[in-house]
Amino acid sequence: MQLIFFSKSLKDYSVDRLIRLGHELGIDGYDLCVRPGYLVQPDNVREKLLSVVKQLRNEDLAVPLVTGNFDLLWPDQPTAELILSAMDQADVRLLKLGYYEFTSGEDDYWAYVDRIRKSLEGWQKLGERYNVKVCYHTHSGLAMGVNCAALAHLIRGFDPRFIGAYIDPGHMWIDGEPFGLGLAMIRDYLSIVALKDSAYVDERQKEEGAYSPIFPPAGEGMVPWSSVFAELVRAGYDGPLSIHAEFKKQSHEEYLSAVKAEVLYFRQKRDIALAEVKINL
Repeated sequence: MQLIFFSKSLKDYSVDRLIRLGHELGIDGYDLCVRPGYLVQPDNVREKLLSVVKQLRNEDLAVPLVTGNFDLLWPDQPTAELILSAMDQADVRLLKLGYYEFTSGEDDYWAYVDRIRKSLEGWQKLGERYNVKVCYHTHSGLAMGVNCAALAHLIRGFDPRFIGAYIDPGHMWIDGEPFGLGLAMIRDYLSIVALKDSAYVDERQKEEGAYSPIFPPAGEGMVPWSSVFAELVRAGYDGPLSIHAEFKKQSHEEYLSAVKAEVLYFRQKRDIALAEVKINL
């Protein structure tokens, strides 16, 4: 299980700066954002992705995963095939899509499920063409596939070589879905795991009906991480673990210091779970 860092918070970083930071943090690599304004963007992905990935790998920093922009949803979008083609060239085999947003009171849930599944048929064809697995993330709030139960509505029956589940214990906790139960629902599709702790939503905003979850540093929230890692090890999961670190600090330097502690925390949890399995063999 590789510990990689989601580059969402590193928008202005150059390749050299990503390399230095990767070594400072002690991570295995990056979950690389391919979004407007980032080092690699949808409109330069063909020219840029291979070069960036090569430079990172030459410094022992893996790139198993690309995270697309929030609006990367439909396989007929102009940048969809460009991104998968570039990923194939760069030997990056996992892609995270954006989010299919649900509008309460307007959308028909099951009709929307059918529409998304039709879209995933197209993604599966592209995934097969370029040997890329297209993954969808469990995100609390009004997103389709909000948890593993809802995600199963979208992906069940597709080829798990090309359509995958990207599960997030932090969002699952917010939604009240027990991790082991959710994992059992999508186990055959499990491809990526996000790592971020979560706590209660802001009570004032909760009363106002706003969606405002809190993602504190690891170990300060409510996610039972020892249990999460034990479940992953029992399931035989050996894919990437993407550290999101969506908390805020007073300065970027303070933030990076907290990220370093986050990496250490999750490495210890992972290693303890792996060691316990070996002891019990």
